[in-house]
Amino acid sequence: MSAIEFSLQQKEQIIIKLQKYFLKELDSELEQFDADFLLDFIAKEMGVFFYNKGLYDAQAILNEKLDTISDAIYEIEQPIP
Repeated sequence: MSAIEFSLQQKEQIIIKLQKYFLKELDSELEQFDADFLLDFIAKEMGVFFYNKGLYDAQAILNEKLDTISDAIYEIEQPIP
């Protein structure tokens, strides 16, 4: 897996969320520079867990849809005399 990278706009949005979280939940200011490093750390060290969870969720949805398609095909199958 390649490194998780965000666009500049995405990164700014995530950093703002981190800063708001730190202020609200930890009563601590997280400066832009520190927030940027924290985001890089989270992406590098924990991103793979979120990435894999997304893959597993997508696979589960795909399997459900394939089961539905298989059932629909079975329903229209013609009997062999």
